[in-house]
Amino acid sequence: MPCSPGEIGALFLFEKLSPEQLGRLCAEGRVEKFDPGPVYAEGDPATCFYVMIEGTVVLSRRVGGDDVEVVRSSQRGVYSGAMQAYLGDRVPQVYTNSMRVTEPTRFFVLPAQSFADVMQEWFPMAAHLLEGLFFGTKNTQRAIGQRERLLALGSLSAGLTHELNNPAAAAVRATATLRERVAKMRHKLAVIAQGSYSPETLAELIEIQERTAERVAKAPVLSPLEASDREDEVTDWLDDHDIPDGWRIAPTFVQAGLDVDWLEQVAAAVAADILPGAIGWLNYTVETELLMDEIGDSTTRISHLVDAAKQYSQLDRAPYRVVDVHELLDSTLLMLSGKIGRRIEVVKDYDRGAPKVPAYPAELNQVWTNLVDNAVFAINSAGGEGTLTVRTAREADRLLVEFRDTGPGIPADVRDRIFDPFFTTKPVGEGTGLGLDISWRIVVNKHHGGIHVESVPGDTRFQVLLPLTAPDPEDDGPDDENVITEDRASAEEPV
Repeated sequence: MPCSPGEIGALFLFEKLSPEQLGRLCAEGRVEKFDPGPVYAEGDPATCFYVMIEGTVVLSRRVGGDDVEVVRSSQRGVYSGAMQAYLGDRVPQVYTNSMRVTEPTRFFVLPAQSFADVMQEWFPMAAHLLEGLFFGTKNTQRAIGQRERLLALGSLSAGLTHELNNPAAAAVRATATLRERVAKMRHKLAVIAQGSYSPETLAELIEIQERTAERVAKAPVLSPLEASDREDEVTDWLDDHDIPDGWRIAPTFVQAGLDVDWLEQVAAAVAADILPGAIGWLNYTVETELLMDEIGDSTTRISHLVDAAKQYSQLDRAPYRVVDVHELLDSTLLMLSGKIGRRIEVVKDYDRGAPKVPAYPAELNQVWTNLVDNAVFAINSAGGEGTLTVRTAREADRLLVEFRDTGPGIPADVRDRIFDPFFTTKPVGEGTGLGLDISWRIVVNKHHGGIHVESVPGDTRFQVLLPLTAPDPEDDGPDDENVITEDRASAEEPV
């Protein structure tokens, strides 16, 4: 269709251009009419810059396998297409959205190279400023994103160090005490061996020692009141049988699951004159068994922490695989337990029957970290006591992972901006504003899922929806490094 300099000069984008400039645009561009339907598709090579003269245009973004509408406009002069052509081959020149028209629509269409040329020739300062803004923003976002990851790593490392220190210190203390008890047991055994005990008596003592060790391994867990009552009974029995330091021995016996009936069996098996020595020797046996149990529990705890760290980092795993989300959630909560603290109750409401999902597990762990960190911050800002509930459930063909906190909530006037890069409600120095931005990119761009927030005071829920099946390769949207402008609200899919 013929291009009229007067017509395109009336569009707000070109209204300040000279007649010569308008003439050049008409000479290098064209006016084209499109019937209802697609104009270009997201991810295709960006060959043209489009300015609408009349009609209705719809822009959409691909989220998972769906096209989500982000803009619909009938305003003359709205534009789209090869908007970064002036940057040349320094960025991938592809359309970052899809455009269609809903009625016969006319566009002024300028080839991408012509758009780049006029930008560089007519607006050199503006082009340099836009170029600096574009790359400066990308570099700043990358640098702060890396810093946020390092800060998160430092926080996790501190928490892991704290968690490892407790069982390690307990194992060291138990080992030192165990060495002391074994030395005393050797001494007591030497004393018994020097006595006038028959082989039958010694055999009986050894059999009692074996039975005692078995009972320690099966010791029941008593309530404080039950333990106190049993200690009183055992202490009275020891005193009645002239066993020295009965008050000190009784708590150890009770902890090991030994009671008065067991003591009566010991008394029936040995002579009265050697009962005190036998009880003392068995006390050392009980103590060594308990200490070995403590060492075993501590080292098992350390092993579980190391496994959780490996699970969290995914250092020895494939980057993309089918995973049990609950394992990822557990490892993240364990890694962040030091930061969560004891004043925040963590509730796991898992649907263990939910299927596994194809995912990038290390990156999902980063999402969980960001969401848990925000929940903890919110609860702490409201006094430091509250509940963090992590819930999973199957929602049709997707898996829901929900993080719910009892913090003060997100104000309605900023709720639509929380996924924007660099936006944060935290005080200066406490947040970079990239945690939710990174989470959005990971969930939506890499996993073709959705992330949504619902919030009222005392009840804020971040809901992540992950597909149960891997997307087809041709459904993949542009890589997050190539996405220039995004409408984050479009990715929120209510549950």
